[in-house]
Amino acid sequence: MAEILALGISHYPPLIGSDERMAYILKRMLQNPRLPSALRNAGNWPEAARAEWGKDEGASSAAIHRGKLVTELRKVRAALDAFRPDFVLIWGDDQYENFKEDVVPPYCVCAYPSFEFGPPPNNVWGESGKPYRLRGHVEAAKKLAGGLIGEGFDTAYSYKPLHHPLGHAFANAIFYLDYDRTGFDYPIIPFAINCYGRKVIAQRGGLPTFDRELKAEDFDPPAPTPRRLFDLGAATARILSDLPWRVALLASSGWSHAFLTEKTNFLWPDTPSDRRLYEALRAGDYDIWRDYPAAAIEESGQQETLNWMCLAGALHALGRKAAETAFIDTWIFNSSKCFLIAPPANG
Repeated sequence: MAEILALGISHYPPLIGSDERMAYILKRMLQNPRLPSALRNAGNWPEAARAEWGKDEGASSAAIHRGKLVTELRKVRAALDAFRPDFVLIWGDDQYENFKEDVVPPYCVCAYPSFEFGPPPNNVWGESGKPYRLRGHVEAAKKLAGGLIGEGFDTAYSYKPLHHPLGHAFANAIFYLDYDRTGFDYPIIPFAINCYGRKVIAQRGGLPTFDRELKAEDFDPPAPTPRRLFDLGAATARILSDLPWRVALLASSGWSHAFLTEKTNFLWPDTPSDRRLYEALRAGDYDIWRDYPAAAIEESGQQETLNWMCLAGALHALGRKAAETAFIDTWIFNSSKCFLIAPPANG
C-alpha cells in the first residue's frame, strides 16, 4: 500500500516578480471603463484596502505579503522533503496555455517522460535562461489514468505537450517550492483541470479585456462541477493507495480571484466565501466542499478552488484531516492564498 502526503499551496504569479509590481492586476482592473468612478480613487475604498495600498501603491504591503507566502511555502517544502515521495502529482489549472481552441479536456493526466521550463524574465531570483529539467513518472500516470477510466471517469491523458511545455500553475508550484533555490528533483505528474470553464477560451483564461463586453453566446461550456472533481480526487487517492509508490498529492492555486469576481467590480476577492470553505476544510467538513454549487464558484471568482476540490476529495477518501493550514487574505493582491499539510499517520 502506498503512503500519501497531501499538500496545498498557491501559485500566485506576481510572487515571481518584484514587490513594486505585485499589485499590477489591481492596477489593470482600475482601467476598466465600466468601473464606478468613485472606486478609481483609493480614498473611497474599504479601510483595509486603503491601508494595504498605502502611500506606495502596495509595494510595502507586498513585502509583508511575500514574507507570509514564503513562510508557508517553506513549511510545505519541509514536509515534502521529510516525506521524500517517489513523485508529486499536481492538480493545477490550464489557463489557455497548453489547451486552446483545438481541445479543452475537462481534466487531463500529463504522462510526460520529462519537462524543461524556466522562470520568466525579470524574476525575483535574477535568473536568465536557467531551465529546470524534471522527470515525469509515465508508469504511474498511465496506471492512474487507466484506473480512473475503470472507475467511470473518462480521463484524458497526454504523452507530450501541445502548445506549452508546462502551464504556470505547475511551473510556479515548482519555482515556489524551490524558492530558496536548493534544487527540486522529484518527478512530477501534472493533472490539468479546466477550472476556467466558461472563460477559458472566451477570456483566454486570464484577465478580462475591456474592449468588449462578453455576451451569453461568447462563453464556453462550463468547467466540471465541484462534485465531479471532488469524486475525481477521491478516486485518485484510492487508486494511488493501491500502487507501490510514495506519493505527494498537491493542489496548486489561489482561491477567489479579484479579476473573476464581478460583484466586487473585479477589484478584490470574495474573502468571506473563501473563509467559509477554509473553515470547512480545516474542520474536515468535506460535504460542504462536495456539495458546493457550481454557480457559487463563478459568482465568487473561485474557479481555481476546483483544484482544491480534488484535494478535498482525496482527503475524504483517505479519512484524513489537515495537520496544518494557513489562510492569507488580501484586498489588493488579487486572491486569497491557502496552504495545507496533511501527512499520513505514520509520516
